[in-house]
Amino acid sequence: MAEKSPASAGGLFESLKTLTSGLIGIVHTRLELLSNDVAEARAHFTTLLVLGLVALFCLGVGVLLLAILIAVAFWDTHRLAALGGLMAFFLAAGAGLIWLAMHKARSSPRLFESSLAELSKDRQQLTPES
Repeated sequence: MAEKSPASAGGLFESLKTLTSGLIGIVHTRLELLSNDVAEARAHFTTLLVLGLVALFCLGVGVLLLAILIAVAFWDTHRLAALGGLMAFFLAAGAGLIWLAMHKARSSPRLFESSLAELSKDRQQLTPES
């Protein structure tokens, strides 16, 4: 008895598109907020990292003084071998750690970059054209 006209079917589809677009917009906003929270956590982590590096520097000075103590202990017998061995060990360890740190810094992706791009693309496709 009551038949649906094509206009009402199109209106329903447009409403669903608008609703879906709104939901994707909400998810997009939430992901941006989460990204901001992660950025704040990263800043906190950076502070902890700096404090850790200062602590490692102090420990490094302690290790250096230990190396000097070893060199002084072997001063009369094998001073060059002791100094050369300690120098080679510390230079190799430092170079390896610098390489590892640079490799990790270069290979870190931006957080949620691909997800945000896909959500923007979905929102654009579902937004009703005016």
